Amino acid sequence: MTNQMLSFSRTDSAKFFRTLNKRVNEYFKENNIKRTGNWKLWVKTIIMFSIFLAPYFLLLTLDIPQWAQLLLTIVMGVGMAGVGMNVMHDGNHGSFSDKEWINNLMGSSIYILAGNVYNWKVQHNVLHHTYTNIHGHDEDLEAGRILRFSKHSEWQWHHRFQHYYSILLYGLLTINWAITTDWKQMRSYMKRKLAYGKFPNPVANWSKLVISKIIYISIWIVLPMLILDLAWWKILLGFFIMHYTAGLILSVVFQLAHVMEDAEMPLPEQDGTMKNTWAIHQLKTTVNFSTKNKIVNWFTGGLNHQVEHHIFPHISHIHYTKISKIVKETALEFNLPYNEYKTTRKAIIAHFRYLREMGMKPALQS
Repeated sequence: MTNQMLSFSRTDSAKFFRTLNKRVNEYFKENNIKRTGNWKLWVKTIIMFSIFLAPYFLLLTLDIPQWAQLLLTIVMGVGMAGVGMNVMHDGNHGSFSDKEWINNLMGSSIYILAGNVYNWKVQHNVLHHTYTNIHGHDEDLEAGRILRFSKHSEWQWHHRFQHYYSILLYGLLTINWAITTDWKQMRSYMKRKLAYGKFPNPVANWSKLVISKIIYISIWIVLPMLILDLAWWKILLGFFIMHYTAGLILSVVFQLAHVMEDAEMPLPEQDGTMKNTWAIHQLKTTVNFSTKNKIVNWFTGGLNHQVEHHIFPHISHIHYTKISKIVKETALEFNLPYNEYKTTRKAIIAHFRYLREMGMKPALQS
């Protein structure tokens, strides 16, 4: 990652964002509704936590056949992803509620997903939402040398196979949070003095990370080992399956939003300036998918409405379907792109086609 300071253009002669923001504000005012969540989000929160935690308590309290235990770990993984996309995400964006303590509480659900609030807010709210798809600044494009998401990344010989093996790696997202990622990120972010809001006390921040990891391991690994009459490796396998299921869902949803042929990956000028304004940059670097599918809309927490989410990250996802019409019409009115795939299947195919393209040796790319 680079420490180069970036700045977005302030020149928008057509005043796209001013017009869009006015129209969206009018929508909320005319309908007399808040931009944050409502009862529907609370109901969804209860459902997602139930899918995630109910199987855990069933495993600990009932004598269940091992094949059923295996299925329950998969269900837990689905619930884990659901909590992350619907509850934690809105909470840490401050869009779950108009009450700060509720946002903090819901955002803190990341701790039972193996993550860390400070790291997530810096990586997601600061780096990803500000510098979307900018190589060297948006960490979502960084995958070491094992995957190549951008033409600006160094090519390695094994990338030619990445459209085959990438799906196997996607499932490791959240288990990496639990084991390695949080430690590396906190060390990097604290050293760079990055923060979303007030910079935290280093001792308190590190202490919170250590204590939360100890509690996490105690709940998800130690306690089952003490209660269940199972071999230790079977418990670790169940833990891995839960994480792999969640990681696979989350990774695919994330990749369909930005790692696509339609999503631009612009570089700054030598002086660190970007060609477009921030709002127009978001339009050009973000992709929607399957926005007419009610099930996808509900389960992904509106993350299939990435265009709306990136322009209005402080609006709860439950409003995205309604405001998407305003965003799309305004973008087309100003002759700006509104990238979207009609179905999840088409988006997935496009993503792996893009990975195949990025895996080709640069000299062979068209």
